[in-house]
Amino acid sequence: MSRPTIHDVARIAGVSLSTVDRVLNDREGVRRATRARVAEAMQQLGYERNIAAANLARRRQYRLLFVLPAGGNSFMRGLEREIGARAEAWEFTAISVTTVPPFDDAALAGALQSIDPAQTDGVAVVATDSAAVRAALAALRDRGVAVVTLVSDLPSSRRQHFVGIDNVQAGRTAASLLGRFCRGRTGSIVTVAGSMLVRDHAERRLGFEQVLRQEFSDQRVLPPLEGFDDQDIVAAQLAELLARTPDVVGIYSLGAGTRGVARAMAQARPDAPSVVVHELTAHSRQALLDGTFDAVIHQDPVREISVAVSLLQSLIEGGAIDPEAARIGIEVYLRDNLP
Repeated sequence: MSRPTIHDVARIAGVSLSTVDRVLNDREGVRRATRARVAEAMQQLGYERNIAAANLARRRQYRLLFVLPAGGNSFMRGLEREIGARAEAWEFTAISVTTVPPFDDAALAGALQSIDPAQTDGVAVVATDSAAVRAALAALRDRGVAVVTLVSDLPSSRRQHFVGIDNVQAGRTAASLLGRFCRGRTGSIVTVAGSMLVRDHAERRLGFEQVLRQEFSDQRVLPPLEGFDDQDIVAAQLAELLARTPDVVGIYSLGAGTRGVARAMAQARPDAPSVVVHELTAHSRQALLDGTFDAVIHQDPVREISVAVSLLQSLIEGGAIDPEAARIGIEVYLRDNLP
């Protein structure tokens, strides 16, 4: 069944197309009774206003900016590629990307402070938790810019919505998997983070430790390694730890740097630890296939971009947000269910 159109609304309400247009765009010159008839016709038909088309009529374009961490993080570079590849898919929307050094709250705050509200309507930002970043986001909101956080949240800020997985839940999922993979082998568990200053990594570790301590208390969780999502740093740190800690039975990589984990595992002893990592990239896929990794916890970057764009458009328009429609699910991949 085709969707009702403005022509259907005009026919049911018994008014002209121009009258419906004036009602939809809240223009003057329409009597209250006529507005009520148009509203009743819209409700009867289940008509949903096409915001993009309305913006075309008003010569309105959404100007959106994604602020992502720079560097070799494969997942972030994949996000950036997807934004570029799909930028033309959204009508009446201009999307640009800027990058800042990873885990650098001063650089991120500076980038946010430099945004011109006359040129940008909405911002999606991978957040680092600091007072300077929270202040920069508050300043953007005060100047009328819509703000959502992406992948890593900052709920204590004035951001309007978060687009990403439940990271505590993701960490709990990782612990359930790794605890079962290591069953029968008591020892130490290593966690590898990018930085504990970003909320997604901190929340994943929190959820991970909750389940491991409750359900697999025979395993010992070591203090986290912080590799700053740099594969060389991760490889060196992890190889050194494995060499001096022979009882390591499991590794959980909270963020990027998974190529470094794979490199360290190549030097590991024959009874290598079980490994759970985040994000299905070309490198983590290959590591699953060759048995280096046991599981990958994934979030869909294409859906995250789409949800972020839709949310920003709605926020700019002052529309309602459906939390369920904006939900990002957690995906788990083993070697045998790779897409």
